[in-house]
Amino acid sequence: MEYIKVLWKHNLVDEPCCLYSELDGDRWETRKVETYADGRNGYASHNEACGGTKLSIEPLPPLDEIAEDPQFAPFVIEQAEFDRVWQQRMKQRCQEP
Repeated sequence: MEYIKVLWKHNLVDEPCCLYSELDGDRWETRKVETYADGRNGYASHNEACGGTKLSIEPLPPLDEIAEDPQFAPFVIEQAEFDRVWQQRMKQRCQEP
């Protein structure tokens, strides 16, 4: 598994500003959390989804390819950071779009 965080630099209220993804060996998302500037979040896995968040319909590209777009700042993160964010998703009320 690989764990990534992508900061999305924009001023769109209805779009997430940070995306956390757990990727399998073929770079398919298995779990994802999206956080918004106002503190709400959305999440998705193969078993659940909330807040309009969905797993990608194709494998994610390598981080250097994501970074080619200046509105995105991707980072590899530790599993512990992803797990912390994944656990926190349940502490906040998920708001459907």
